[in-house]
Amino acid sequence: MTKQTADKFSFGMWTVGWQARDPFGEATRAALDPMHIVDKLAEIGAWGVTFHDDDLVPFGSSASERDAIVAKFKQRLAATGICVPMITTNLFSHPVFKDGGFTSNNRDVRRYALRKVLRNIELAADLGARTFVLWGGREGAEYDHAKDVRAALDRYAEAMNTLTSFVVERKYDIRFAIEPKPNEPRGDILLPTIGHAIAFIERLEHSHLVGLNPEVGHEQMAGLNFTSGIAQAMWQGKLFHIDLNGQRGIKYDQDLVFGHGDLINAFSLVDLLEFGGVSGAPAYDGPRHFDYKPSRTEDTDGVWFSAAANMRM
Repeated sequence: MTKQTADKFSFGMWTVGWQARDPFGEATRAALDPMHIVDKLAEIGAWGVTFHDDDLVPFGSSASERDAIVAKFKQRLAATGICVPMITTNLFSHPVFKDGGFTSNNRDVRRYALRKVLRNIELAADLGARTFVLWGGREGAEYDHAKDVRAALDRYAEAMNTLTSFVVERKYDIRFAIEPKPNEPRGDILLPTIGHAIAFIERLEHSHLVGLNPEVGHEQMAGLNFTSGIAQAMWQGKLFHIDLNGQRGIKYDQDLVFGHGDLINAFSLVDLLEFGGVSGAPAYDGPRHFDYKPSRTEDTDGVWFSAAANMRM
């Protein structure tokens, strides 16, 4: 398939690389090497690849191992023409983050989370990524009395102020995009919707550097109209990045192929993004990023067929 450069189609390594392990079943596919993912994305016509730090460099790798992996990754990017428009950090998988990263009740964990993100910002700058997404999947609780929400928001804001001050001091051309989600894996997650996140951002020191990375399924899990939410994010100048996938109503996060859920809302979203600007010009010029998961029933070939289906939508 010809590369769709103008469309800026990008995929997370964790999407096509998902081994189809879920809370009730083991993996149904083998792990994919990150370098192979880059090659295959180029083959199906994608423009960019994104990743969490641990997607590329396994957690606990030594400095020399990390350097070798990053060097090899850069070679694959150069060979394929694939770019890295966005990077994010995994602050949810390791048991140390069981109570969150930036909002953990444990001060040592909060400090470690900041160090992990700051190190990854350096990699983002090195690779030319201009957007840094922050999804606080563990920033929340299951019980109302387990975490002081006001204190947690203070800690969240302190972390964001530290990160934005860091990029300002280093003169990096990087902006941050908060990804809202109402629940899962936590019972309740802080900054659950576009509206919550926008209100939070307005209280930050460098709020011009912080916007949103809304995801179709996350807003629809809360019963909200995704197109309307995106329109408001645009109106407030806060749509820094977007995650496209499919969701069929208020249930667990399905991460279906884009359009394989609420088809009418998907059409209205595309119309807004592509023709909602002045005189019918695109209203959004950032990456069209697909954060989906191939079905557990797919084999390896099916992974790439489903990835291409997102771009055809």
